[in-house]
Amino acid sequence: MLKGGELTVSIQFPSFFSFVMQKYNSEILRILVEAGNEGLSVKKIARHVHNACNTLFSSVSFDEVYTYVSQYLIRNSKNADSMIARTDVRGNYRINPRNEDSQQLMLRFQDECDEKEDTPKPSVDQSLSLFEDM
Repeated sequence: MLKGGELTVSIQFPSFFSFVMQKYNSEILRILVEAGNEGLSVKKIARHVHNACNTLFSSVSFDEVYTYVSQYLIRNSKNADSMIARTDVRGNYRINPRNEDSQQLMLRFQDECDEKEDTPKPSVDQSLSLFEDM
């Protein structure tokens, strides 16, 4: 579109792109919840997101993931009442314990972990016998 001598480009991202970014966002939050009050550095968070979202069929470079994670954390930690907060250590982030949404997220994550621990895994002998019963 041409407006007043300027060229304005309207880009609509495909739904796949927004799906991938949503997956990154949820992984970032999951990792920060697991990290607890100490938080993690941007590099470690980016490494976890890269490992969780990188597959054989959709390979993404670590630099792209690091850039996205860094921008996401900076953007979502600006306000004192945001879900993500900076720690005292430079470059470290954590879930903001004063935010109601983050408290709910931590409770939900803790419930999921408790469910995983509570489910007993049946021990089935899957070894093969060397001799068939005759």
